[in-house]
Amino acid sequence: MARLNFLAWCYLPLLPFSVLASPPFATCLDGTCDLSRKDLPVSQIASELGPLLSSASSIFGPDDSRWTNATIRFQELVRPDIQLVIQPGQERDVSIIVQYANNNSIAFMATNRRHALTLTVATFSGIEIDLSLLRNMSFNGDSSVTLQGGAYDEDVWSALWDKGYVATTGSASCVGLLGPGLGGGHGRWQGYYGLVSDNFIKLNVVLANGTAVTASNDTNPDLFWAMKGAGHNFGIVTSFEMKIYDRGPDTWYYKIYVWNQTKIESVFEALNTFRQGGTQPKEMAVNYGAYTMNTSISETEPVLWWSFVYVGSKEDAQQYLTPFDNIETISIDDGNVPYPEIADVTLTGASSGLCTPGYVHNHATSYLQVWNATAQRQIYDLYHERINENSQWFNSFVVMEDYAHAGVAAVDPASSAYPWRDFSLLSYINVAYALNETLDSAAQDWALQTRDLWNAGQQNLPVATYVNYARGAESLESMYGYDSWRLKKLRDLKLEYDPNNRFGYYNSITSA
Repeated sequence: MARLNFLAWCYLPLLPFSVLASPPFATCLDGTCDLSRKDLPVSQIASELGPLLSSASSIFGPDDSRWTNATIRFQELVRPDIQLVIQPGQERDVSIIVQYANNNSIAFMATNRRHALTLTVATFSGIEIDLSLLRNMSFNGDSSVTLQGGAYDEDVWSALWDKGYVATTGSASCVGLLGPGLGGGHGRWQGYYGLVSDNFIKLNVVLANGTAVTASNDTNPDLFWAMKGAGHNFGIVTSFEMKIYDRGPDTWYYKIYVWNQTKIESVFEALNTFRQGGTQPKEMAVNYGAYTMNTSISETEPVLWWSFVYVGSKEDAQQYLTPFDNIETISIDDGNVPYPEIADVTLTGASSGLCTPGYVHNHATSYLQVWNATAQRQIYDLYHERINENSQWFNSFVVMEDYAHAGVAAVDPASSAYPWRDFSLLSYINVAYALNETLDSAAQDWALQTRDLWNAGQQNLPVATYVNYARGAESLESMYGYDSWRLKKLRDLKLEYDPNNRFGYYNSITSA
């Protein structure tokens, strides 16, 4: 049987789930707690904390049948050390849990879909606050919706679409909405409405000391600014209000091309012409592709797989796709489907590898402004070489993404902590394999070499990193911006809202 790895292992944003964590520290926030209590057994925590929480809440340890589903992760290169899982049944429970953890010197990390890629979660040891039970949704007229912290993309797509609305989310069915959103949040609607974080109206946040506050343009505006791009560092969002929009056309058009490697230069030159520096029409919501293996075509030579998604009909999209039709292909697939089905047909749906947990993803990433055809050739050749060196790397792939950018560029760069509105291309290599420590070093070298080729192809540009795709070893400037005022503002706010770095396990702004 032919093996087609990108069709099973594709990766798009959004990756990261909402990781909001607290590193261990020498003293409690109030300086009164007994440090020895950090080793309390599950039964004692349940007996002490359980009566304080709502009846829908759960507290359990590794011996519970729910443990695996509550702790399994997309990324297995590293794992946080989860000692105990608490599932709050109501929003107010989160404050109580955080206060209890603080009073007992127990580190805490809030999760939802557990899709974070960053390796910085590896040093965490403590309580997982699993928000997955908090999934209520309420409409506020026809302009906004209030969602709880456990919301995830597929649920939101379907619920809104059936009511005649859409919202900005990530592109993968199974990923949480907040995880990507707190780091900016790329998605198919951003050409129209901007990033996920650009559409936040109000966030209900539990701070490091357990206090529940609201963050918006009118209330705690500096915290609101920080939460939109560096939010993982500042608090746990238990619910949030965001903008919604009329859903538009009943169906979207998609077209998928497969080319052999001889067409790489032609394709990327055509892509640069099409996108005109990120000014392509917003209706061409996203185009993205990958270097991947398809053994029905070749056992040894990777192909270039590329998809286009258009908000509307095939007839309206065709004017933009003719240049790609003129490049000889191996195959073409196309069709029209309702928006909630676009993920499935373009390989970011619930059955895709993106939503399959339990594999190592030794990855690296770079933001770009233009496709450099020379670099893309070098990256392909390296992929071709490496994929044939070890059959255990067969499911690895190199992804290139280009979302329509008009809505992102229209937002004032100073209005949020997200720093990269002048970078519109996302690139990402995923060296994917079953858990095997003997492969880790070589896989990392391959991933970092690929990233360096992308960066070298962007002459006179600073290295830029989408924080939700980061490994975690990148510089703070590359993740949070080179403008000195940005990092100063973030650090000042961190001292104000989280002086003990309780939320310090997701690409921490205090790590250097």
